[in-house]
Amino acid sequence: MAKKDTTRGGVAVLGLGRFGSALALELVEEGEEVLAADMNPRTVQEHAGLLTHVVEADTTSEDAMRGLGLGEFGTVVVAIGTDIEASILSASVAVHLGVRNVWAKAISASHARILTQIGVDRVVRPELEMGQRVAHLVSGQMLDYIEFDDGYVFVKTRPPALLHNRSLSGLGVREMYGVTVVGVKSAGGAFTYATPETVIRPDDHIVVSGPQHKVEAFARL
Repeated sequence: MAKKDTTRGGVAVLGLGRFGSALALELVEEGEEVLAADMNPRTVQEHAGLLTHVVEADTTSEDAMRGLGLGEFGTVVVAIGTDIEASILSASVAVHLGVRNVWAKAISASHARILTQIGVDRVVRPELEMGQRVAHLVSGQMLDYIEFDDGYVFVKTRPPALLHNRSLSGLGVREMYGVTVVGVKSAGGAFTYATPETVIRPDDHIVVSGPQHKVEAFARL
């Protein structure tokens, strides 16, 4: 296996289904240098001119990927979902070529486990993750929800009554509830960092961080 080089950049996206296409287009919008590869000539044609580089190629072939310089990219995302064999083989090629940071989409727990076992750095399950996120949003008072692997979350919510028209100083939110108010957005304004002097208005939105169960309990106050 090639030695990983931490100085390389650029992103290669293997597979241009709905997930891969949305990812590649967003990366280009953000100014990233993107190489996209797909085995379907029609799909490649549809993306011509929209991405930095898009090629028809067998992403499971080490020779083909080496020819495209896949090992020179800092990040490779294997966005193939339904064809599990192609997903695993493509990820294995990227790992074998020494790509510094390999991401891959998985459609099941067993698929995710195999990808992890072959050396993929980050496995994502978009449908599962979005379903879990939406479940938190529809079942409570939260307006947005981001969860990290260790159960630590950031949530956008409306401020509970105990904060209305009061500054954070002296309320002891962290001591009493185990959460931190990290940002505040007034109506029509932009988010700003919260300080002890910040006064929370009833129509504000606040960003709260902390352990999942504590943040959810705080949002329900």
